Amino acid sequence: MVSDLEIAQRATLRPILAIAEELGLRSEEVELYGRYKAKIPLDTLERLKDRPSGKYIIVTAITPTPLGEGKTVTTVGLTQGLRKAGKRATAVIRQPSLGPVFGIKGGAAGGGYAQVVPMEDLNLHFTGDFHAVSLAHNLLAAMVDAHLMHGNALDLDPSTITWTRVLDVLDRSLRHIVIGLGGRQNGIPREASFDITAASEVMAILGLTTGLNDLRERLGRIVVGLNRAGKPVTADMLQAAGAMAVLLKDAIKPNLIQTLEGGPALVHAGPFGNIAHGCSSILADRLALRLSEYVVTESGFGADLGFEKFCDIKCRTSGLMPDAAVIVCTVRSLKAHSGLYHIIPGKPLDPGLTRENVEAIQAGGTNLTKQIENVRLFGVPVVVAINRFETDTDREIAVIQRLAHDAGATDVAVSDVWARGGDGGIDLANAVVRAASQPHDFRFLYPLDATIQQKIETIASRVYGAERVHYEPDAKKKIRLYQKLGLDRLPVCMAKTQYSLSHDPALKGRPSGYVLPVIDIRASVGAGFLYPICGEIMTMPGLPSVPAATKIDLDADGRVVGLF
Repeated sequence: MVSDLEIAQRATLRPILAIAEELGLRSEEVELYGRYKAKIPLDTLERLKDRPSGKYIIVTAITPTPLGEGKTVTTVGLTQGLRKAGKRATAVIRQPSLGPVFGIKGGAAGGGYAQVVPMEDLNLHFTGDFHAVSLAHNLLAAMVDAHLMHGNALDLDPSTITWTRVLDVLDRSLRHIVIGLGGRQNGIPREASFDITAASEVMAILGLTTGLNDLRERLGRIVVGLNRAGKPVTADMLQAAGAMAVLLKDAIKPNLIQTLEGGPALVHAGPFGNIAHGCSSILADRLALRLSEYVVTESGFGADLGFEKFCDIKCRTSGLMPDAAVIVCTVRSLKAHSGLYHIIPGKPLDPGLTRENVEAIQAGGTNLTKQIENVRLFGVPVVVAINRFETDTDREIAVIQRLAHDAGATDVAVSDVWARGGDGGIDLANAVVRAASQPHDFRFLYPLDATIQQKIETIASRVYGAERVHYEPDAKKKIRLYQKLGLDRLPVCMAKTQYSLSHDPALKGRPSGYVLPVIDIRASVGAGFLYPICGEIMTMPGLPSVPAATKIDLDADGRVVGLF
């Protein structure tokens, strides 16, 4: 079988200037990073502000297995299918984190014949945006510790510091550390930690900002901890936000590359989907919508996580509303949700996942049903995309189609974009065009003036299916604190496992009757949300026993090999 990397390396790429010209960009609006990558300056949005907006399509999924369901493959393949159907379409996706690239999950360029290219560049350093985010984040961390050492004029209480350091590599040994050892000259000893860069609040800010001035203001609002009087200490108070903004002045510009079929793709930001909102940037979406008839973007993980946050957080900030949603599912994932099979990354698939089992699909189909219901809560038309594998049977596909229609899906289409590119996405494209042309009544799940508890419990009951919510003492304490500080009008960004509708990854399908635990609630004031912690959440994953990095190398001609 030809690898994704080999497919990408065999592709004949168009010069990025040709992509930009076809998209309607002027030459001065294209900042080249070689022949096949470019950044688009933000003043382009000002020139385009009076253009009509295209149709806004969001791709989400059922609750995924550890192998994923193919959201990015579908996002890219649907965009290619729309272009095959004669529509001016642009894909907008997140930038991959190097952690999963060198770990086990892989990159985020799509796969097969539904990829964006240059694939190696995208999955590695790209245009340096992740490095800029890491530097800005770690600069603030360094200034926090320098402030403590040099007199602590703000009376910052070290025990309240929540600002971590970040690294875009999976390294479990950095989850809990002690810094400042070795004497006074090395700083003040205290417990600290590292997160992966995608989990940084700075990354969430980059995804949600609406411009350079807004970026600077959001960075200034970041809360690093409390003083001994219980008041927030911010990046502005530490005089760090200005320098952080300087480090991000180029990273704020969306990146332009292309699909394997030579269509435009914007790639920008990469926030965690189970901690932050897990979506590409507002700026990239706005730019694409002014340049295209159809914009296809994606949100992190399943509809219970990424799509809910896309609507309640990203759409509130941007003022944009989706015209249609696509829920991606696979035969094997629905079989896994039956509870009969387990998928373990790095291990061979259970043979039962590739054999026909209509009963398992019917049992696991409760997850698809619930995720369709979740999208419909927001008044958005739903198209189900069945990401087909060669072992799927017609009977299995027919069961999924019936389940989807019964749950209220507007349409169902089999997607074969991995194997056939845009040609394999034409049926899905036509279904999306029909759905996006329907009248719809987009709405948020909760008002911002609801209490923190009301917001959490609305999501828990209506989206996750929980019977009730239990708040641990730390969470209750934080609710009182945030009410006192006037932060209770922020939206909530629920942090929980991506592998279940509940907080427990072992609960497959459509769990019910359970109690959702809220262990803690943290504030990302710069990003503009509170995030309740539900269950065990990992912000710095570790490398597996055989990391993907062991297979990545350069051949004798200097070409990358082993990258998926």
